[in-house]
Amino acid sequence: MNQAIPEIEEINRPFNSVTDKPIIVKDLSKQFGDQLVVDRVSFEVSPGTVFGFIGPSGSGKTTTLRMLTGIYHPTSGEVKVFGHAPVNFPRRERERIGYMPQNFVLYPELSVWENLNFAAMIYGVGFGRSKRMKELLEFVELLDHRNKRVRNISGGMQRRLSLATTLTHRPDLLFLDEPTTGLDPILRKKLWDYFHNLKDNGTTIFVTTQTVSDAALCDLVGLMVEGRLVAVDTPEGLRRRALGGEVIVLSSNDRIEYQHVQQLTQLPFVKRADRSGENKVHITVEDAATAIPELMEWSTNIGMNVESIRQFLPDFDDVFVMLIHKESENAEI
Repeated sequence: MNQAIPEIEEINRPFNSVTDKPIIVKDLSKQFGDQLVVDRVSFEVSPGTVFGFIGPSGSGKTTTLRMLTGIYHPTSGEVKVFGHAPVNFPRRERERIGYMPQNFVLYPELSVWENLNFAAMIYGVGFGRSKRMKELLEFVELLDHRNKRVRNISGGMQRRLSLATTLTHRPDLLFLDEPTTGLDPILRKKLWDYFHNLKDNGTTIFVTTQTVSDAALCDLVGLMVEGRLVAVDTPEGLRRRALGGEVIVLSSNDRIEYQHVQQLTQLPFVKRADRSGENKVHITVEDAATAIPELMEWSTNIGMNVESIRQFLPDFDDVFVMLIHKESENAEI
């Protein structure tokens, strides 16, 4: 997708959108009756960042998002968005925020154009509204469908229209609640292309998802489990946490003996080595790029005929399961 979002208009404001953190959360908790849904969550989001809030259904992601947008009051803790508590947003700060809910909330009997026009009116877009609407429909590739009733367009088109309605007022900060749920891989990729295009134009994005592979598309990821934030890291950092470092898979044309594994564990750069079958070993190191040449030298020195040696990169579904398993083990200690 090649279209660019129109430039965001600059407004004189006390909050410095370049250097200040648009989202700051400290020890945030939410309880409904006897049920603790969010438990002392803390994190910060820097400007121009795609922050992924990832976890299984019921882990507290949407509840946290609703506290960030002022829909829910926290039971305890503190949340600041653009320096203000969301429940007390000044109008100017609220106008800087866009919120795309998980459920489709547009009007099925109205056309694409009429829905977008209604959203623009609600957000107070006046001068240049028609021009802005055409730009947005072109951006989400719906301009040719503007006269169709929303009930007659596909689910993917509806999600893209929801995004367009969220962008009518040029928000600096975008909250997206599970935007890719139910989409096929092609539509999901297209939607993520939109999000990265927005980021390139200066928008900060906070996105919740239970599609764990979305983690790889974020700058920073927070992992929620049963109401607790168990990790905040880059996608690569999460993989390292799950694996305990970086993992190299060495496959040999010869049988790998127990003594070979013992020798590997004695190498100063090896954290652990685990035999996997007769001809393969998984080796955990700090840095795979520097370790692979040294492992090749070690193999040559002992006369081992190496078939292949490569870094093991599990997908994020596996990373997620590993991290959940580690968290469960820690909770039992």
